[in-house]
Amino acid sequence: MTTQIARALALIGYFGLMLWVILWHGFISPSPHLSLTFMLIIWLPWLLIPIKGILQGNPYTHAWSVYLLLPYFLHSGVLLWTDEGERWLAIVELVLASTMFIGNMYYAKLRGRELGLSIRRKKEV
Repeated sequence: MTTQIARALALIGYFGLMLWVILWHGFISPSPHLSLTFMLIIWLPWLLIPIKGILQGNPYTHAWSVYLLLPYFLHSGVLLWTDEGERWLAIVELVLASTMFIGNMYYAKLRGRELGLSIRRKKEV
């Protein structure tokens, strides 16, 4: 995998997940009990935290932003297991979160190597 492919996967997953959250909770299957504003306040800020570093292509931001994907992995996993009606929505969420995860990890690794940002153990003499 090249740095460009990893970056493309990271961006597709990132912006796809952001768009998917808005579409899912706003139009496709809005919650009958919770407002759209509340749902977006719950699901979108996680994705907005790393936006500056991801747009700048900062490998460090790509590396730590994968931790912010945990709620999306958990949400999709629970819905896959429990809710047959929204299973296909959860599959899309899981695919987008996985795409972002793989893209971010490879981009951080490959771009970090290009920039010489690796953490190496000191050789014992």
